[in-house]
Amino acid sequence: MIRITELRLPLEHTPEELTAVVLQRLKLEPADLLTLHIHKRSADARKKSAPLFVYSLDLELADEAAVLVRFKDDLHVKPTPDMEYQFVARAPANLPHRPVVVGFGPAGIFAALILAQSGFRPLVLERGKKVRERTKDTWDLWRRHELHPESNVQFGEGGAGTFSDGKLYTQIRDPRHLGRKVLTEFVKAGAPEEILYVSKPHIGTFRLVSMVEKMRAEIESLGGEIRFEARVEDLRIEDGRVRGVVLASNNGNGGEEIRADHVILALGHSARDTFAMLHRRGVFMAAKPFSVGFRIEHPQSLIDKARYGSFAGHPLLGAADYKLVHHARNGRTVYSFCMCPGGQVVAATSEEGCVVTNGMSQYSRAERNANSGLVVDVAPADFGGAAVLAGIEFQRRWERRAFELGGGNYDAPGQRVGDFLAGRPSEHLGAVIPSYQPGVHPTDLATALPDFAISAMREAIPAFDRQIRGFAMDDAVLTGVETRTSSPVRITRGRDCQSLNVRGLYPAGEGAGYAGGILSAAVDGIEVAEAVALFVTLGARDRV
Repeated sequence: MIRITELRLPLEHTPEELTAVVLQRLKLEPADLLTLHIHKRSADARKKSAPLFVYSLDLELADEAAVLVRFKDDLHVKPTPDMEYQFVARAPANLPHRPVVVGFGPAGIFAALILAQSGFRPLVLERGKKVRERTKDTWDLWRRHELHPESNVQFGEGGAGTFSDGKLYTQIRDPRHLGRKVLTEFVKAGAPEEILYVSKPHIGTFRLVSMVEKMRAEIESLGGEIRFEARVEDLRIEDGRVRGVVLASNNGNGGEEIRADHVILALGHSARDTFAMLHRRGVFMAAKPFSVGFRIEHPQSLIDKARYGSFAGHPLLGAADYKLVHHARNGRTVYSFCMCPGGQVVAATSEEGCVVTNGMSQYSRAERNANSGLVVDVAPADFGGAAVLAGIEFQRRWERRAFELGGGNYDAPGQRVGDFLAGRPSEHLGAVIPSYQPGVHPTDLATALPDFAISAMREAIPAFDRQIRGFAMDDAVLTGVETRTSSPVRITRGRDCQSLNVRGLYPAGEGAGYAGGILSAAVDGIEVAEAVALFVTLGARDRV
């Protein structure tokens, strides 16, 4: 097949017009074009008066060799790369212990799926509940101010990404097209086929729930096992090798021990007690930078108008998003994070006495508000200590402060943007009704984060208003705090994906510090599963 890129057409074109452009571009007759598949489609709205769709297409032609010779110097006409996933190894018949996967978020799901598809029959240990039970527990916080510390937005089947926009795009290098494997598996589990070709694919929370269940069922049908409410409390390490995991016990008699020579740690970024256990066990890890800030909400119609002009609300364009960056005078970078068009701000804490925000959207992205993280970079030097886990305490400090400012009942502290910029408390909110549940308490956010973060955001918001007219509108709402942008630690690993000092231990995904978002975490889960499979099949002599 041949791939042709950078084909531009008006929004409301017909399939016949797309075919005609291909034939004209390649100077072909209709009979020369056998099949046409959309590889990528994106919207170019830089000219608000005439937005376009930009296509990359895969074509099957009657004489592909001749076309490639004729266009050999054209960067936009090349052979279609082979994107079919190739398994690196199959499970041996005499595997003494099946691999264990700790955590069942995106990294854990895809690590387990690849191992299961390769015949390894993995055992998955997830501290939270099945996704539908977890959803009910999450609603308890959103509707009744009741937190379940082991079953919430952070913990449970599907991971934190289940309660998100379901965004499936990333900027990671992906030369083996592992992202394509992820998207293909999602489609097989019920995602819309458009995620295979739209430039910024997303699924939405409700669809993710049923998809996660179907992927669990496939893992189980291939011999894998998923155990819920199974929190790993300890590791068994002997002579620098992992030998098993110990589960937490609720009866005081000690937890169950599971023998394992290969343990994938797909923890997620909020597994703070597990990070502490790993640190006590001497597993090499390091503090890493992340970002903190607030969620900012505007009317979605304002963002649509700023981005699409007179085409705002066009059904083919959908709800508009944005990506903003500002380098402040104090040396900090302020940027939009996890922007959720037509979505809502959600309560995302996993610890009592803390308030944490995140954003999510449904597939339709039809809610009245747009929301995004407005966050500032922080580094280990900001944490107030040199300890490996100092970033966790930094997060807790501001999450507890948000709990206090919100009234001490899991309401979030909020402030009108106009008041925030003027340095005065908000006594009430305005035209933009915040979407955070259980509720928002108007206050002064000036003490909700470090001074350097507040100063940088006050500088950035007017700068962003020059890019998106109305971004600094008085009644836009800031809700605090956003602290779980990424993991505060990195569990260091080598090129073989194993811990630098504990053989057989494989840190993976966002919690281990090697991903950021659903797609990159899933890709990392695949790569780590492959590392396990290769070690078991090719390096079995290294096991003792």
